[in-house]
Amino acid sequence: MLRLCVRFPILVVAVAFFVSCSAPADFETLLTGGTIYDGSGETPYVADVGIRADTIAAIGDLSEFSAAQVKDVSGLAVSPGFINMLSWATTSLIEDGRSMSDILQGVTLEIFGEGWSLGPQNDAMKEESINAQSDIKYDIDWTTLGEYLSSLERRGISPNVASFIGATTVRIHELKEEDRPPTADELERMKQLVREAMEEGALGLGSSLIYTPAFYADTEELIELARVAAEYGGMYISHIRSEGNRLLEAVDELIEIAREANIRAEIYHLKAAGQQNWDKLEDVIRRVETARAEGLAITADMYTYTAGSTGLDAAMPPWVQEGGYGAWRSRLQDPSIRSRLIEEMSTPTDEWENLYLAAGAEGMLLVGFRQDSLRYLIGKTLSEAARLRGASPEETAIDLVVADSSRVDVVYFLMSEENVRRQIRIPWISFGSDAGSLNPEGVFLNSQPHPRAYGNFARLLGKYSRDEGLIPLEEAIRRLTSQPAENLRLDRRGRLAEGYFADIAIFDPDTIIDHATFDDPHQLATGMIHVWVNGQIVLENGVHTGATPGRFVKRAGTGK
Repeated sequence: MLRLCVRFPILVVAVAFFVSCSAPADFETLLTGGTIYDGSGETPYVADVGIRADTIAAIGDLSEFSAAQVKDVSGLAVSPGFINMLSWATTSLIEDGRSMSDILQGVTLEIFGEGWSLGPQNDAMKEESINAQSDIKYDIDWTTLGEYLSSLERRGISPNVASFIGATTVRIHELKEEDRPPTADELERMKQLVREAMEEGALGLGSSLIYTPAFYADTEELIELARVAAEYGGMYISHIRSEGNRLLEAVDELIEIAREANIRAEIYHLKAAGQQNWDKLEDVIRRVETARAEGLAITADMYTYTAGSTGLDAAMPPWVQEGGYGAWRSRLQDPSIRSRLIEEMSTPTDEWENLYLAAGAEGMLLVGFRQDSLRYLIGKTLSEAARLRGASPEETAIDLVVADSSRVDVVYFLMSEENVRRQIRIPWISFGSDAGSLNPEGVFLNSQPHPRAYGNFARLLGKYSRDEGLIPLEEAIRRLTSQPAENLRLDRRGRLAEGYFADIAIFDPDTIIDHATFDDPHQLATGMIHVWVNGQIVLENGVHTGATPGRFVKRAGTGK
């Protein structure tokens, strides 16, 4: 019905009766006929979704309502946007805010902070970060973690972002990269840095304990920092101290920290690494489920592949890396140290996490270099590179770290497919890519990343849920949406419900699939049709719109 916006005097000319204001639409966007997977894990149902501003305004039969934009999504799955529990898009979003590889999988929230966070930084840390930059160049115009996340929002990004405060970062801030415990004053300053980040909206405290200098932190130091995060309702999340020979002891340490700090805790990218450790997974599951039965909120996340990816630092003992990259590189050039190092790299030990022995030189794929002159080795195993260079694998690893002025990026084949499938079926495990969000163009083509950067979430929905039937689609979606949102204490995220933010992923459940491989990783997933972030469409008919409505998402109680 036509609604007149003003009362006209009787003598106005007849044509004026046609001058009116159109009735305002009930919704800005109306999605009709889709199959609703609301994030709860319950049975899906067919309904319409109305979006107003940044919010889901209504769900149900909305056929009597109007909208500025109507999209028929019949036959498609309508889901909350996915949460990437472990993202390294910290700098890739600076290079390209569109977040192509993740948006095309339905990811609308990137979670940072595996031990390292982009704040707080002092002047020395800023200088070191700038000196370590490779293909992606940027100014550091922030100091605190909150300032970094706000700077991403100002730059313009498609997904939302949130972060843990890195335990490694606060340690470097006060102790540099020294192998010693903090003094009482240093520990108090570290705790204050955690407190300030939590007040800015950080999700909790993140650690990454196989790497230096995090390796140098003892359990009590981590408990003290975690207690601060707990005061604010935060979580402790950790790349635990071992995923291999001392996996069970490392899980026990995480549970101890959770108990002593009275904090929720999560294991980053749960795995049993190295064939000799594959049978430990069931013991890990029993330990976690026992702790959960006692009332501790222990969870985990994972990626959907049998290989991990990190640097050659994970193939060398912590003592040689003390003091940071410069000191490490210098030691690698000392003949007497090289001799000792080669022996330790090739000797089994429980004292540190030796991924060189866990994967073997044939199971280590070189995927990223800083120097153009070494990029001819991308895609080759460490053993192949050693043969080309006429050296042993250990010598080659040492030489490459020196020559590249970096830790060198490596894919390590460590896990069993049976264990990956077992973990996917565990209801307290969510999912994270442990990778940047990339685009198959520009500087991103200078490396050969782990395929998880392009396929982790589509692989879960396509290969493991649809094709292999490991878990129903509604359960896979719950584990990508409401479960991580609730674990992280996020406000109005992770569900399709009235009043929640309109982060929505719409995909074809019959076709969604990953295409990235270890040999050819720069391949975008397909089957994701539309994506909304905060009520704005960023993917339409499978094509990125260029919209950048992403926000700094804070822990509930500190703002949206």
